[in-house]
Amino acid sequence: MAAQFGRLRKGAVNTTVAAVVVAALAASQAPGVTTDDAGRKVTTGTQPSPDTPAENSATGNSPYYTDLPPLNSPNPSPTTGAPVTQGTSEAGIPATVLDAYKKAANALQESKPGCNLPWELLAAIGKVESGQARGGRVDANGNTLSKILGPQLNGNGFASISDTDGGAYDGDSSYDRAVGPMQFIPSTWEWAGRDGNGDGKKDPNNVYDAALAAGHYLCRFGWDLSTKGDLDSAILSYNNSQDYLNLVLRWLEYYRKGTHEIPDGTGTLPSDRSDDTAGASPTPTTPGTPTTPSSPSTPKPGGSDGGSTSPKPTPPPSTTPPATPAPTPTDTVHHLEDAGTAKLSAMAGDAFTEKITARAETKAGKAVPKVRIRFAIIGATDAAFSTGGKYATVLTNSIGEAVAPALKAGENTGEFVVRTTVVGRTVSGLDYTATVTERAADTLARTGEEALTCTPGGEFADQVEVKATYKGAVADKVAATATLIKSADDATENDKGPYFKDADGKTVRTLTGLTTDANGLLKLPKLYADDSTGTFLLRINTAGGATLTVELKVAAADTSPSPTPSEPASGTDSASPSPSA
Repeated sequence: MAAQFGRLRKGAVNTTVAAVVVAALAASQAPGVTTDDAGRKVTTGTQPSPDTPAENSATGNSPYYTDLPPLNSPNPSPTTGAPVTQGTSEAGIPATVLDAYKKAANALQESKPGCNLPWELLAAIGKVESGQARGGRVDANGNTLSKILGPQLNGNGFASISDTDGGAYDGDSSYDRAVGPMQFIPSTWEWAGRDGNGDGKKDPNNVYDAALAAGHYLCRFGWDLSTKGDLDSAILSYNNSQDYLNLVLRWLEYYRKGTHEIPDGTGTLPSDRSDDTAGASPTPTTPGTPTTPSSPSTPKPGGSDGGSTSPKPTPPPSTTPPATPAPTPTDTVHHLEDAGTAKLSAMAGDAFTEKITARAETKAGKAVPKVRIRFAIIGATDAAFSTGGKYATVLTNSIGEAVAPALKAGENTGEFVVRTTVVGRTVSGLDYTATVTERAADTLARTGEEALTCTPGGEFADQVEVKATYKGAVADKVAATATLIKSADDATENDKGPYFKDADGKTVRTLTGLTTDANGLLKLPKLYADDSTGTFLLRINTAGGATLTVELKVAAADTSPSPTPSEPASGTDSASPSPSA
């Protein structure tokens, strides 16, 4: 305990001792201390706490990029629904990354509206942590093209966090590393991870998953991020550094003044990191206030801050208003319309015959071509697109329509939703309901033609085998039942005649849980006969309504003697010659 007190700020010892005593005696939280979703103690407040363990932050207090936003602010944000004007290149955010931030903020607005999480905060943290996923090097589904890993947290200049995930997330079985575009350490991701794209996985290397996880992480204590105190506390809980707090606030302020969508992979790559040994790391101050350098330094080539603290001359104000570039097609989209999608229904394991078609339109109803439309499968289903994933992104054609890849039903029956949205634009999307029905057959036929006969108390020599088809095609994995019924008009179970045997050798006259194989074949177990004789009926039913009735005959064995050759008349020897005359 003495060693821990030795790390406290002067004047804070008594307060901390009291808090520890209260916690120990009353099992309660001291003021300014709470627990995260994993039950770990976290200090709140607007100042970093030297006593907060690194593993209690999202990133393990890993290094971060220290590049400052440009001194010149981007153009002010337009009103809702208006085209976004293009600002400086630093204000551009890759389309898929921007879409992930906005979707995460919208989700938090629904689940935790009191948090008031702005998507620009996620953008600010994403900029500082990974340079917006390395300038947007992600695929259309949000997966980073390569893993984004922080340095090994081995205590050599960083916190020391021994491996907690066996290398599952970071590929390091010795020490943890921060992972993905939002730089979560594995132990935090284990409880904070979220599935942001509905693919059933929580992947820190997916920007949709990581952005949603970051949003929930920042909102986890009931903080109201529209207030400065709670905003500061949330950012410090992500990385416990005053410099980090100031830097994130500067980028937040910058993005709030305006931003725009740029193609994936074309974002500005950061150059300076907080663990760089060459060159001084900037110490950001309050948002919007340039850092005053302690000594002159040589500006970096390229004209951007790049983390340099060199003073820059202020250019004279321009008397010519900046030109407003024409809006991109995405900027003009007002809503999505269904483009004639028919009812979506398929049997388990089959492809849906209908495809989803959505059309992007302006407010006036004009079609918008060259817009990316995202299709996402939502719900507890194992259905997928023919491309193999739970989501797909398609560019609208010349008439503004995007056709989703074909849907493939899994084995789970019931309904699920396909959600259609515009990438890079927050407008009303469309939800399509799809239904998966159980596998079915419409025809059953025996594979053999031999009569099925048996003697009382015996067993049938041949087993019944049938083949199921649906619309002429093999009907595989179709559920079926087999029942020995009383008559053609009475399908109740018979209480006499042929029967099956269960695993214990007991008489069974109804079999359930049967399934056709991959070739649509179903071979029933061996049949036995009791002492009853006559003609009996076996009825087989499948899902989908296919029915087949099979005759079974039980008759006593024929005991009449076999015919013998006729004998000659008495006293006559057939071998003797006839008497002479």
